[in-house]
Amino acid sequence: MRDKTQTNSAAPGDRLIRAGAIVFFIGAVATLVTVAPLLLGTTPFPTYMFVLSMLMGVGFLIAGAGVFRSIAAGRRQARAASAPTAPAAR
Repeated sequence: MRDKTQTNSAAPGDRLIRAGAIVFFIGAVATLVTVAPLLLGTTPFPTYMFVLSMLMGVGFLIAGAGVFRSIAAGRRQARAASAPTAPAAR
């Protein structure tokens, strides 16, 4: 069945994984920006920057949900492919 899959088709969970990666990246940049003044000895950023740093965890959870959704869809597809067909009526 894999030969019928289009290369540009999006599997279930792909959007969640991409969105999670973007949110994680934004959180990683916010973390670097927040930690830099602490290492350089300058005045730290306001509290909202530390809250933005929490986006790393949120992005990780979103991507994880996408992975689990993709796994569930793959299992459903495998079950449907291996399910026995009903016998023909006589």
